[in-house]
Amino acid sequence: MTDKELKSFIDLIEPVSEEAMKKARERQITLAKPPGSLGKLEDIAVKLSGISGLEIYDPRPCGVTVFCADNGVIEEGVSSAPKSVTIAQAVNMTKRLTGMSSMAKYFGDAVTVVDVGIDAEYDCPKIIDRSIARGTGNICKGPAMTREQALAAIETGVEMAVRAKKQGLKLLGCGEMGIGNTTTSSAVLSVLTGLEPELVTGRGGGLTDEALEKKKKVIRQAIELNRPDPRDPVDVLSKVGGFDLAAMCGFYLGAAMQKLPVVIDGLISIVAALCAFRLCPAAKGYMFPSHISFEIGYAAAAKEIGLEPYLDLGMRLGEGSGCIPAFRIIEAACAFTGGMADFKGASINDDYLEEIRKGDHYTV
Repeated sequence: MTDKELKSFIDLIEPVSEEAMKKARERQITLAKPPGSLGKLEDIAVKLSGISGLEIYDPRPCGVTVFCADNGVIEEGVSSAPKSVTIAQAVNMTKRLTGMSSMAKYFGDAVTVVDVGIDAEYDCPKIIDRSIARGTGNICKGPAMTREQALAAIETGVEMAVRAKKQGLKLLGCGEMGIGNTTTSSAVLSVLTGLEPELVTGRGGGLTDEALEKKKKVIRQAIELNRPDPRDPVDVLSKVGGFDLAAMCGFYLGAAMQKLPVVIDGLISIVAALCAFRLCPAAKGYMFPSHISFEIGYAAAAKEIGLEPYLDLGMRLGEGSGCIPAFRIIEAACAFTGGMADFKGASINDDYLEEIRKGDHYTV
């Protein structure tokens, strides 16, 4: 994929249908409940109508696509885990043995594991090999990758979104696996928001106070050395990002192009979503946040996009783990929309709600 091809692709992404959402809100009024009494579930159902054009959307089956890659910056001692964990957990996901994949197995959700830059030899046919390189460069010594590699990773993400639709998935989730990727994510987030590294950098998988301070210094050094352009998300990804981040960015764009809802997980996922949003603001209409990540940078990224997460569970695992409970929330929204009786069907005279519907707090 070239820059020109990326632009042409983005031009194909359409905003969600305001007309369909208006009709969905009007239908909500007829259901046998006080107006707005199901809160965010109602908002979710309306948003799904805007995406699909349908009054009632069935989000099943669901699936998470996980992009796996190693990051050269771990040479700087910014992670508590060794690089070998990346490939180990990538393989374990295919066996449904990790946190996210075990939950997915329980609920019958699909899991797709993609290698976009694992720095290890392995024998696991269930991992889709789209490796761009054996890990990125150390961002403290130079750029993470070339611009061409960043575009290739974005293209891979688009490809996987297309693949998910061909598989018949109706609700997508996006995850990652890569030791050191909270460092790259925080670096990208710092550049895109203009916030100091100290304000967006957390402990990741778990760091001592000393190691956390080093991580912040590493991010500042990488930004000063590589000088990424905050107006150009591809430049930012290529200079201080990771293959997983770039591929996830492409996945969000691919989901939007195909009019498929896609769920965001934690810090790494939402930073990739921010990159996609900066490239194509219309992509926001297809994004659904899951949970408030324990990582401090999450709130800044969510605010930049304008999304409010549904859950607060103190989670910070990654892998796409937040997508699994969020799928259930979204399914619940669709369940009441498709199964709830209207006032006539419930044999209820709704005249008593007329004054409530006229109130300033309730609008269609």
